[in-house]
Amino acid sequence: MTQALVLLGHAEKTSFNAALANAYADAFRAAGGSVKLVTLSDLAFDPILRAGHSGAQPLEPDLLALRDAFEEARHVAWFFPTYWVSPPAVVLGLVDRLFLPGWAFRYEKGKALPVGLLRGRSARVVTTMDSPAFWYTLANHRAIHGSFVTGTLSFVGFGPIRTTPVYSLRDLDAKARAKVLRDMTALARRDYAKAPPALPEPALALKSH
Repeated sequence: MTQALVLLGHAEKTSFNAALANAYADAFRAAGGSVKLVTLSDLAFDPILRAGHSGAQPLEPDLLALRDAFEEARHVAWFFPTYWVSPPAVVLGLVDRLFLPGWAFRYEKGKALPVGLLRGRSARVVTTMDSPAFWYTLANHRAIHGSFVTGTLSFVGFGPIRTTPVYSLRDLDAKARAKVLRDMTALARRDYAKAPPALPEPALALKSH
């Protein structure tokens, strides 16, 4: 069975982001995959990297469990609202604390770019925003695509990474939202069919942070 990790970066259990994440998870399961759905705001961890990458900061139990879930997953789906043309603080804090050198990426002598240690996993990024598509593209230069999709997920080895922005959320009526939810179930079935069947390397080894 394909193991999917679905991460919800919205604290409100009744939010449209939560509805999207649950619809996606349900459809992925119905297609034949196994799913672990995690609401990031329920986790207990310090989102601040207190000593950068130069000092030790032990991972809290919730982060240790989530790290194990990343290692087991063949596919990771992210659901979050766009705040200030960026993922919410809980998503950024998770990345700062968990995507550490030696576990998520590794620099090698003679190479300008690092090796992404989370390779062998596909990803889906679903983000909602009140901005229309033209404003996000022209004024904000598709900032989340550059920073989070390319600068973060691709950097640590995820691929392929598929994105689903939901634009002009505040203007979507009930009929339009229902269509987005139906589309999400179709995306989940498609992602299940395309997810990597097995990881190319053994489980990641770094357990010391």
